Amino acid sequence: MASYGPEQRALFEDDAAKLYDEICQLGGIASSDYRIADGGELRGAFDLLAEMGLISYDSEQDRWAPEDPAGVQSRIVSPLSQEASKLLAESSQWNTVFGNLALSFRRAPQASTSRAITYLRGPVINDFLEQLLTECEEELLTAQPETGRRPGVLAQAALRDIATVERGVKMRTLYQHSARRSSATHTYVAAVTAQGAEVRTLDEFFNRMIVVDRRVAVIPHQDQSLVAVIVREPAVVEYLADVFERSWARARPFTNRETSLMKDIASEQRAMTMRMLIEGHADPVSAKRLGVSPRTYAGYVADLKAEYEAETRFQLGYTMGRLGVSGQEVELDED
Repeated sequence: MASYGPEQRALFEDDAAKLYDEICQLGGIASSDYRIADGGELRGAFDLLAEMGLISYDSEQDRWAPEDPAGVQSRIVSPLSQEASKLLAESSQWNTVFGNLALSFRRAPQASTSRAITYLRGPVINDFLEQLLTECEEELLTAQPETGRRPGVLAQAALRDIATVERGVKMRTLYQHSARRSSATHTYVAAVTAQGAEVRTLDEFFNRMIVVDRRVAVIPHQDQSLVAVIVREPAVVEYLADVFERSWARARPFTNRETSLMKDIASEQRAMTMRMLIEGHADPVSAKRLGVSPRTYAGYVADLKAEYEAETRFQLGYTMGRLGVSGQEVELDED
């Protein structure tokens, strides 16, 4: 049986399908049609249709008539599907073998010394993270400063993270307070916390970080957003885990929606806005540090102007300075 690949499919989709449609509409095509003669513009498409059995020759009328494509479809597509299944199975087995090799290498004594710091660039970062998370056995710490993660990305992350937690891994994730405004993030958090994961939010800005089993940490490169730094040096990994723990201790449970807590969070964000203004940061920088859009940050500033009866930012800064406001004083409700 002839095999059909991308070239045949391209010819089939473009010229052959149009020719077949014409043959169906007219009830056939004369064998003397100049377009299907040797060297004709549709000769290649005609030969493909005849070879596939989509047209057959009627000797009585000296013309080619259309055949039902249903029977031809199963004869052509089924072998391709079977071959695809075999390739997928083979690919999965190869992935398993290489995954075991990677696990052996990363756990080897020399791995922490000879490859203490490595760099990954571009698309391979996600592949590495996927593999790293499948190897996680005890603890997964993640810090995600961005609040605008796409719903599709979060849905895929939920499936992956739920599978991780179901293996017995203790998972903790840290967001900024602004993540509470994202409906997609709420859906994600509800899904993973239902399986035992913990999620908290913090007012302060922090960089993205992943720590797996306190043996490997992944952080972004300070100058290049598409570069990930893979850290295996035990002392550095432990230091990064300690940074996470200190932030975690100050953070607020995401699932807690009590009125008093939400007031505290609003106060913390208000205080951080004050600090950004007092320190003189540009709006895009300040918005990023609060984890909100520039428009939302502008709204925070407008609220402060109204509160302190200031028409300009200069007046706002002067008034807060005169009153001794530093952005450090946050009045929280008692638990």
